[in-house]
Amino acid sequence: MSTTTTTPPVKTAPISLTPKAVSKVKEIMGQQNPVPAGLRVGVVGGGCSGFSYAMSFENNPGMMDKVFDMDGLKVYVDATSLMYLQGCKVDYLETLDGAGFKFENPNVKSTCGCGSSFQV
Repeated sequence: MSTTTTTPPVKTAPISLTPKAVSKVKEIMGQQNPVPAGLRVGVVGGGCSGFSYAMSFENNPGMMDKVFDMDGLKVYVDATSLMYLQGCKVDYLETLDGAGFKFENPNVKSTCGCGSSFQV
């Protein structure tokens, strides 16, 4: 009699961070005292186009948060933000103009001139 084991389907995160972004977040987290539990990524109302992205460190995730492990970095996304971030990729760029995190979101229909807010 053979037993078959089934593994639960791998639930992929709706959002992805590039290795460079994960590395930068871990570097910044390591400088915090105390070190945060992870990174919160979300969408908030506001900005000239209706929504803007939010990133902050998280110590106490909420009950409705989804938690994703990205190369050892815990990423928390609230249930409301999940639908706006489906397929979104976050990268960290360093250019002559400056450095920062860049969101590439396939759900965005238009952005504002400053590039910090968007419409879906």
